This record gives sequence, structure tokens and C-alpha cells, in this order.
Amino acid sequence: MAQTLTARVRRHILDVTLTLDLARSPVTVLFGPSGAGKTTLLRCLAGLDRPEPGSDVALDDRRWDGPGVHVPARRRRVGYLFQDHALFPHLSVAGNVAYGLHRLPRHRRDARVAEALDAAGAAHLRERSTRGLSGGEAQRVALARALAPDPRLLLLDEPLSALDAPTRVRLRGDLRRLLLGAGIPTIVVTHDRTEALALGDRIAVLIDGRLHQTGSIEEVFNRPATVEVAGAVGMESVLAGRITGHVDGVAQVRVGEHTVHATNRDTPGLAAGDDVLVCVRADDVALELPGPARATSPRNHLPAVVTAITPDGPLLRVDLDVGFDLTAYVTRPTREQLDLRPGSHVTAAVKAPAVHLIPHPAVSRGAAANRAGRGRD
Repeated sequence: MAQTLTARVRRHILDVTLTLDLARSPVTVLFGPSGAGKTTLLRCLAGLDRPEPGSDVALDDRRWDGPGVHVPARRRRVGYLFQDHALFPHLSVAGNVAYGLHRLPRHRRDARVAEALDAAGAAHLRERSTRGLSGGEAQRVALARALAPDPRLLLLDEPLSALDAPTRVRLRGDLRRLLLGAGIPTIVVTHDRTEALALGDRIAVLIDGRLHQTGSIEEVFNRPATVEVAGAVGMESVLAGRITGHVDGVAQVRVGEHTVHATNRDTPGLAAGDDVLVCVRADDVALELPGPARATSPRNHLPAVVTAITPDGPLLRVDLDVGFDLTAYVTRPTREQLDLRPGSHVTAAVKAPAVHLIPHPAVSRGAAANRAGRGRD
């Protein structure tokens, strides 16, 4: 099985250096907004697009692109699942899956088609015409076709985007299970937060053709490194603040008229007087009826007024005014229990470890300028 993918890819707006430990992270998500360069990077890895001079792509000890080197797509042993599935309408399901297996003897080809269809959960579709397949069935057949040549690396470009919403929801968990069962390192392109959370082990965030952060799914979504990443991963509340001090390893941050406590584990170099961005996930905001804080309750208790309540899937998004804008998610039973409505007075409770601090861009630029200045002395 492939172990390490290293890529230095330049093409159009894309300028990315990426190293992935495929053995430790079976599924890596390339994540970012539309136009970030995700599909371009995927196509360069597959050999479908040729990167510009100065690029270098290698899987383990086999170089695919580099000075004087360009291995064509057909020789990379890469499985590719296109966004629109791209099944051949004139071929049966079995014919589609067998398309890339012409070099195998007939008996081995038939066995490999059966194995790939079984791995993709589509064995029952073998003799069907592709014209009558549902979106979910077509996706499984396209996955089987990508798996059939026994690739060293599997690349999926927005694999669920062509499906209707109910089918997409149903197949998320199935796709994760199928990918792990196949045992082939996989890179998935998506701009959908829910898909990234459901499918990936690690994530690489691309914005405007640049790689901004890599890490585990939990780390990047809950502790974005920059304000750009915070926006890309949908951090609901990003607030301007200033550190006023530290007590027992907990940063005290002035946000509007309130002091917010944050366990400053990610940015220990920040000091009193530094401007920061305070990030709070709506999932980490608990709402309580106003009253005295309990000894076991979170460190931050902020008096709030509900300004709006909006359905968001199975939950309700609650917008709050706490002297600054804050967002929480609650269940419908919680709304009824607290009798929430616009104008309701509540307490927003947030644990200190759930408050993430990002150095304000101006602070980062100033630190870089100071380092540069020291270098010239």
C-alpha cells in the first residue's frame, strides 16, 4: 500500500506544497471554497493535467512529475471518480467496471469486476444498463470502476455533489465504510463541511490556490490557524478581542464589554495587549435560563438576548446579542424547554477550552516584520 504522497504543484493560480502520510490517514479531504484549486490539484495528481515547470509529484519512491519527468495517467495506477460519475451509457454496469481491465485475461477480468462491484456495494447491479441507474447506484458503479484496476491511490472529485440531498445524506456513511473496506489510500475533494466531517481522517484546506492548514478533521475545524480557514470551515462566531492577562494558564480576553476566558493552548506566545480573533463554534455554546452560575458550569457565562431563531436541518440556529454577535445551536425540545423566542433573555455558557484564539492578522504581520528587522541587524 502507498505510504507517502509528496506534491509541489504549480498550475494557473495553484501553488501548493503538500505531504501526506497515507498510511496513517486512510482518507484525506481537500477542502475549500469553489475556485480554490482543489480539482486542479487532484487532476495534476492523477496525471490528467500537467503542472507547470518547477512542480514535483511523487508517490513513495516513484516520481510522477519533475524535471524531465511526466508519467501519463494510464501508468500511475490511480483510480479517479469524477464528479458526474462519467459512466458509458452504451455499456452495462459490468462493461463499465471492466473498461480499464483489457490487459487482464478474461477469467481474471470477470473475477476482478465481481470483486470491485462487491467492494462498492453494487454486486446486484452487475447486469443492469447504466441508463436506468439512480444517482446513488451510479455513484457505486463509478466507485467500482475506479477500484477495479487495484489502484495504489484513489482520487474522488466531489463524489456526492451530483446526488439529491436525501441520497447524499444516506450515502455519506456508506461511502466512508466502503473506502475503509477497500483499503486504498484516498483523497476526496469537497467544499461541503458535513461531507468533510463524515468522510475524512485528515484535511488540507485550500483557499485561493494556496494551502492554508493541514491536520486532523477535529483540529482544523475546531482550531483554525487563520481567519481565512475559520471562514472556510464555517466557524460561526469570529470576534475581535484583546488579551488583558493570563490566570493559571487561562487567557483573559476583552471582547466588547465582556471578558472571555480561553484556554490558550494553541497560541501560547500571545501576551497581554495582543489583538486576537476569538473563535467559538455554535455547537459549543449552551443556553441556560438566567440565574447564578453553578460551580460546575463553564467558565464563560454571558447574558444574552435572542435576536433570531432559524431552522438548520434537525437543529435550530439561535442568534444572540451578548454585546457582540454570538450563535448557538439547540434542539427543538430545548427551544420548548427554555421557551426561546426573539427577545428572550438567556445565558450563553461556553467552556474555556472551546474558545480558540487566532493572532490578529496585524499581530502576525508585526511579528514577521520584527523577525525580518532582527535578521538585518
